Amino acid sequence: MQVIKPARLKKGDVIGLISPASSPDELLRIEESTRYLEKLGYKVKLGKYVGKFNGYLAGTDDERLEDFHSMFSDKTVKAIMCLRGGYGAFRLLDKINYKLIQKNPKIFVGYSEITALQNAIFNKTGLITFAGPMPAVDFVNNISPYTEEWFWKVVTSNKKVGKIKYPDNAKMPFINKGLANGRILGGNLAVFSALLGTEYFPDMKDKILLLEDIDEKPYKIDRMLNQLRLAKVFKGLKGIILGRFVECYEQDPNKKTLSLGEVIEHYFKTLKLPTIYTFPHGHIKDFVTIPFGIKVGLNATKGTVEFLENAVS
Repeated sequence: MQVIKPARLKKGDVIGLISPASSPDELLRIEESTRYLEKLGYKVKLGKYVGKFNGYLAGTDDERLEDFHSMFSDKTVKAIMCLRGGYGAFRLLDKINYKLIQKNPKIFVGYSEITALQNAIFNKTGLITFAGPMPAVDFVNNISPYTEEWFWKVVTSNKKVGKIKYPDNAKMPFINKGLANGRILGGNLAVFSALLGTEYFPDMKDKILLLEDIDEKPYKIDRMLNQLRLAKVFKGLKGIILGRFVECYEQDPNKKTLSLGEVIEHYFKTLKLPTIYTFPHGHIKDFVTIPFGIKVGLNATKGTVEFLENAVS
């Protein structure tokens, strides 16, 4: 498959905002994040159905799909950012016009539930997408300078970013030492594992797998990792980067449980693949934007991750 890199973002460009999964609970966040983007010198176009509610969905499937397609069709829109994650992106996968995306490649940003769209898009089109900040979540209130810096660096520069500097010069611990190079894919564990068995799950041979999650108890993490193991997803990998697993512990002190660390070690220690954990990506304030599909270098022994190529053209 030929990998497609979207054009880099420039000041004055139009950024489209959509909600392909859930809508922000506070609609004021849409206005605040719009002001933030405009202040930086970008123009903002809101999807027709942004701000709608349909239970936990941001409107009907047809409405969310229309916004998604219209942003890719609109030649003036240079980047598409998902306002938030939530639930429901899965319902669009078999309705998306992937040829439209392939003919109109552009920057597409989100994380969490948006993992479903990103892996499907890469698998069907080869387009690099970005596991990065969602405006109504990360570009309101106390915005992280670290998250800002890495996001804008990745989407506006056609030079390779190189080695990632961690917040507070933190060191990444390893589960297994070693070196690995490969294209990076993955995302939210719950969403990624739910793609298994569908035509939207990417070919993971020779890839570096990134995983993160939030609010999943250890037994659920155990189940999802075992599903990936049984499907032999780990067998063809070059390396593994574990992001942050936020609030992933048993809160009831009366329940018997394994710790998150015990579950993770059980699955990854025996693989002998270069593996690091607590990488700054996921549902956290200070996080690195990951361009899914680019080549990265992992030095698990030293705990370093390097972008080996530019993500935008």
